[in-house]
Amino acid sequence: MKIDIIEEVKSRRTFAIISHPDAGKTTLTEQLLLFGGAIRAAGTVKGKKTGKYATSDWMEIEKQRGISVTSSVMAFDYNDFRVNILDTPGHQDFSEDTYRTLMAVDSAVMIIDSAKGIEAQTLKLFKVCRMRGIPIFTFINKLDRQGREPLELLEELEEVLGIQSYPMNWPIGMGKEFLGIYDRFHNRIEQFRVEEDDRFISLNDEGEIAGEHPLTESGLYQQALEDILLLNEAGNEFSKDRIASGELSPVFFGSALTNFGVQTFLETYLQFAPSPQPRNSDAGEIEPTAEEFSGFVFKIQANMNPAHRDRIAFVRICSGQFERGMTVNLPRTGKPIKLSQSTQFLADDRSTVNEAVSGDIIGVYDTGTYQIGDTLVQGKKNFQYEKLPQFTPELFVRVTARNVMKQKHFQKGILQLVQEGAIQYYKTRTEDIILGAVGQLQFEVFEHRMKNEYNVDVKMESVGSKIARWIENEEDVKDTMSSQRSMLVKDRHGQMVFLFENDFAMRWFQDKHPEIKLYSLL
Repeated sequence: MKIDIIEEVKSRRTFAIISHPDAGKTTLTEQLLLFGGAIRAAGTVKGKKTGKYATSDWMEIEKQRGISVTSSVMAFDYNDFRVNILDTPGHQDFSEDTYRTLMAVDSAVMIIDSAKGIEAQTLKLFKVCRMRGIPIFTFINKLDRQGREPLELLEELEEVLGIQSYPMNWPIGMGKEFLGIYDRFHNRIEQFRVEEDDRFISLNDEGEIAGEHPLTESGLYQQALEDILLLNEAGNEFSKDRIASGELSPVFFGSALTNFGVQTFLETYLQFAPSPQPRNSDAGEIEPTAEEFSGFVFKIQANMNPAHRDRIAFVRICSGQFERGMTVNLPRTGKPIKLSQSTQFLADDRSTVNEAVSGDIIGVYDTGTYQIGDTLVQGKKNFQYEKLPQFTPELFVRVTARNVMKQKHFQKGILQLVQEGAIQYYKTRTEDIILGAVGQLQFEVFEHRMKNEYNVDVKMESVGSKIARWIENEEDVKDTMSSQRSMLVKDRHGQMVFLFENDFAMRWFQDKHPEIKLYSLL
């Protein structure tokens, strides 16, 4: 069934939520899903005794730890918009998954804890967004707790992140004295913890409450008016164009836990966030409204349904219309593929999707066909989208199955989990398996999933931190170059890799073998 693709694409809003761990990212996601009617009650991440877990935290280890360790994809409709949220892991050990997810979105929502301000992981993720020119919307969270002065937070935002900000609203008090927010954009006040009918107070042309109201007697309200005056006179000007180019971040204050300021944020975000944008490929820019379907795989997840041992490849649609059962090309292999089994997500809940357009995220069943970064194209064109980032691992372990009788399950589990991209696979000349990762937590998740999803106990022996370097001219490499300090291994694609003990070992090797050209990933 053909649809008005231009109107459909215009209604899409696809964004990632980024933050440092525990800033309230998953809680905000829950509240947004609540407004979209996608869930009936928001589960609190920390509320283990209630048996409720965050909708977006579907993996067993996430429920146990109360953290997100894999990107989740959720879709819902709100006010004639189709919203696609990608909830990313906040933990730095999973930044590679997050980086790839950021390649699949058109904007980002950055959550900042009002008491802690800009934290290390926020800064790292923000830089990726800036690098790609992604528009960034800021939600300063936990106003129901005592935090830092709002002006101080804004100043830090601009100085540390190097982006200008425009507060769309402003807090009236905080913590126990939090009364609400002054909504600059809608020229109204939204009161905290009052009856729904009394929640909004309209302001006059001077931006003040007209007539008598208990709030006007409050010193906190007067302080907010003074701050607003300062922002109007000395603050940045609002500019839709500068928001779209990622130069100006609209800032919202609120409390995700108490669901305050979230609806105002959502409605304003939908108004100013970009619809799907053109994407770079080796054939030039591809317009989202182009007639032929195309997209790319940015994530592969094994065992979303442990009962069926399935694998899902997550595809960001970049152009045209997807129709279930359509045949597409996979330029990497040159082979056609029929997309007959396709799903959309609410965390681990899925429904079959028959149609989707640019901006949507769909899951296609994967029997080992896809790799992260694969482009799918309809018709005779054969272009590929930009490569997705892959990180050079820093930590390494030698891994074996504790029970040799479970070798088949062991090999299958490793192969599937490695294809998700969180850990990297290497083999020594003696057929030992070595895994590499950016952070230690990835190994813990790997061990947990091998046990729970493949029923295999693994033994992991630390090889320590190494410096991994790939080789441009493999034909010049000799086996005799391999040693304890410069171990020669092969990655899962059969490419040679040296694992150097430290910087000194790598420099010594380069001095001794200047003809070998080494390179790293990101």
